[in-house]
Order: sequence, then structure tokens, then C-alpha cells
Amino acid sequence: MSFKKKKKWHLLPGQPITEMDKRVMYWEHKGKDVPSRHLIKTPEQIEGIRRAGVVNTGVLDEVAKNIRAGMSTLEIDEICMDYCAAHGATPACLGYEGFPKSVCTSINEVVCHGIPKAEDVLEEGDIINVDFTTILDGYYADASRMFIIGQTTPEKEQLVRVAKECLLIGMEAAKPYGFVGDIGNAIEKHCKRYHYGVVRDLCGHGVGLDFHEDPEVAHYGRKGTGMLLVPGMVFTIEPMINMGTWRVFIDADDPYGWEVISEDEQPSAQWEHTLLMTENGVEVLSY
Repeated sequence: MSFKKKKKWHLLPGQPITEMDKRVMYWEHKGKDVPSRHLIKTPEQIEGIRRAGVVNTGVLDEVAKNIRAGMSTLEIDEICMDYCAAHGATPACLGYEGFPKSVCTSINEVVCHGIPKAEDVLEEGDIINVDFTTILDGYYADASRMFIIGQTTPEKEQLVRVAKECLLIGMEAAKPYGFVGDIGNAIEKHCKRYHYGVVRDLCGHGVGLDFHEDPEVAHYGRKGTGMLLVPGMVFTIEPMINMGTWRVFIDADDPYGWEVISEDEQPSAQWEHTLLMTENGVEVLSY
């Protein structure tokens, strides 16, 4: 017995078929994964996400002004909390599935989801990812940046630079009516030039009306695979690039079960933007 695949893209009752409808239905008929219509944000929703993005970018700008050797990651959390409160926003991470702080602070070999602590004091030569998600008036924006504390090694400097290049290359590969797999394929190719590992266990994601939405945005893979990218979709690209293996593990000493560490405990770097897909490519909503 065979079953017909249920359509994800539904035409709006009483509305004429648009060029977008035609293009999405073409790929759906070809058997490709297409978004459901609710993933296409309305102009009003996009403006709400854009406003959240302004605050989210402001949080990371405030961290950039203050981050230094000798400060604890708990102080970074306090900076983020204070900025959010002053701008009428709330941190999405705080309390999310038990996460105890407002921001993720991931130092050196910590790939992501590092928990701010008074005892984690930044030292000269450290590299740290600061990852923050803002909720403003019910809309979400998400971004992260790498910071180099003072002077570090050439190897760490290169890792941070290449991770940023991976984000930008992924953004360039994200085209309207292209596919999520195009993004991961471009990122993976660039990483291979440096013999770095692209983390596979974590990915980018849709965002805007909730913390995590479809599609999942893998940072490796084949062109032409994954979900169709349609104007109006909002998502993150956030490649996590390890100096060594792509494999990771959860820190057994973390009582919350959040901190992800590179398997060989070599340094890791990550950059993340919230992006809107338009008819001309991606627009950055938070960085």
C-alpha cells in the first residue's frame, strides 16, 4: 500500500496564485522539502523580529565595550541582563530547559552553551563565544560573537577568523529558492582547506516567533538538500568550527548538562547572525 505525501504548502483561500506559490509548489512536486506557510513571516512579524534584533545586537555591543582579561563570565551575564532590562526585553536563555543564566559564554574548548560562573575568569589569550537571544514584545532574535582576550596564539587567531569566514560564506550561499544544504556545503568546503572540524551535532535554526523553529540549518552537507529557502523565512547560521575533530561531548561535571566541549579538547569558534531571506539574498537582523 502506498500513501500520498501530505502537502506542506497550502494556497490561501480566495487569493490568486503568486509567483512564490508557483516556485514552492514546483519544488514540492519534485519531492523536495518545502516550508509550511507559517514559516513565512508577515511584514508585521519581520518588523517585530527586526526590533528584537536591534536590542540583541546592542547587548553584544555592550559586551564588546566591557570584555577584558580578569573579568568573570558571571559579569558578562550581568551586563546582558542589565542591558535587556533597560530596553524592555528579556533573555530567552534564562530558564530555557533549565539553563540557569541569560547568556552562553563558551571559552576555548567549550564549543557552545557555556554557563556563566564567578570562577570562570577570562585570561590573556583566551577566545570566548558570547551567544545571546533576545525576546522583545514576543519576538526573538539570536546572535553570537567571538572575542579574543588580549593577545592570543596565531593558531587561535586563525580559527576565529576562519569561523567568521564560514558564517559569511554560508550567508553568500543562502539564496532565495535555494536549499539549506547549499549553506552547509559551502561552509564545509571552506573548513576542509584548514583541516578544521565542522560540528555536526548542533545546527542553526529558524527563529522569530519562537526560540527554535524549522528549518534546521546544518553547517555541512550536500547542495540541493534540506529545506527550500523562501523569501520571508527567518533563520540563523551559526557554524561551530573546531581546530581538531568535529566530535563533541557534554561536560560530565556540568550539573545542568548543557556545556558542549570538543572531543579532543582543542579550541572551538563560532559566529552567529539572525537572517531574513529576501528576494535578493539574506538581510542581517542581528549580529
